[in-house]
Order: sequence, then C-alpha cells, then structure tokens
Amino acid sequence: MKPYRILITGSRDWDDVTAIGAAIEQAVIDAGPRPVLVVHGACPSGADWQADHYARWMRGKGVAIDVEPHPANWRPDGTFDRSAGFRRNAEMVKAGADVCLAFIRNSSRGASHTAALAEQAGIPTRRWTS
Repeated sequence: MKPYRILITGSRDWDDVTAIGAAIEQAVIDAGPRPVLVVHGACPSGADWQADHYARWMRGKGVAIDVEPHPANWRPDGTFDRSAGFRRNAEMVKAGADVCLAFIRNSSRGASHTAALAEQAGIPTRRWTS
C-alpha cells in the first residue's frame, strides 16, 4: 500500500512540539489504513527535528509510520551554497505529498517558500505561525 506522505516544513527555531504532535496525529488519522511517511528537511533543530522524533516515538508505540529525511547539501564543492536549502525544499515538494504541514515562526523564508511551493503543486497545506 502506498504510504501517506506528510511533508513537514518549518522554522529552525520552532518550539511548539505540541502543535507538531497534534498535526501529525491528525494526519495519521486522515491517512486511514495507509502507512505514513513523514518527509522533512533534516534540520537538527526546530520543526524538522521535532517531527522526526515525534514520528519515531509514534512508531515505537506501534503506529505504521516512518521518516524520510532530506538533508540539504550545503557544501557540495567545499564552498557554502546559500541556495541549498531552497533547492532541497523544492525537491521534497516535487517528490509529492498528500499534505504539507508548515510550522512558520518569525516569517521563516525557507518554510514559507516551501509551503507556497506545495500549494502551487496542489498539495493541501496547513499552516501554523508564531
């Protein structure tokens, strides 16, 4: 059975794990009998980190859920690439999702951009802001 893909985008300084947990739990309910795949940008802090850990915690409780991290290649040739995050975000959207959950703090450019790309791609997008 094809997994229900949840695309997570969010600010590096997002600190409301309760909102992320509730949003993921609702998406799991929306998925029905399908297994769930949480797709995120692999940031070691904020929304990505929280979503990853919450999904792994749910899996430990017996939920059919897994994670698919997409780290940005910030230094492909040894030089810092400022556009790596935006490119990675576009690739995650292009891979498709059943829903995009966007956790945007302080008008985060990366998270806002990803949410807009998801909407343009026809992916239902839910936004939380702080």
